[in-house]
Amino acid sequence: MPENNATFVYQTGGMGSISKLTVYSPQEQGLELPLAEAVRAGFPSPAEDFPDQSLNITAELVKNPASTFYARVSGNSMTGEGIDDGDLLVVDKSVEPYQGCIAICFIDGEFTLKKVEIHSDHVLLVPANKKFTPIKVTEDNTFLIWGIVRYVIKKR
Repeated sequence: MPENNATFVYQTGGMGSISKLTVYSPQEQGLELPLAEAVRAGFPSPAEDFPDQSLNITAELVKNPASTFYARVSGNSMTGEGIDDGDLLVVDKSVEPYQGCIAICFIDGEFTLKKVEIHSDHVLLVPANKKFTPIKVTEDNTFLIWGIVRYVIKKR
């Protein structure tokens, strides 16, 4: 892991439980791996033994290295968006928030991953799981959008 990781520990409501968000910074140079140009999802076909292309996953996923970080998902409030517990997020702090974006937000001392709905007098942080309720953000809240999710790397 890169040396410039940061772990933010914060207290959440309810019985004084402690949670954490660990932020992983992408390494400037990535690892190049062989790239199979097309993998059939239908009928099987013989694959090439030696692909002639490679893929640098960091270069592919990270467009702004200075403002990009990785974060691992903890929880299931975004399953309706295909974001599950244990998935890895590629988050860019340089992207301006937009209507419907999925973002890591910091509200009143807690981190949360939600879809952002921007209204004239408030922001609504909307989960993608009906078991959770939206969070209404007003001027009375301490609120910061930390970064916009650009990619989700699935954990299987």
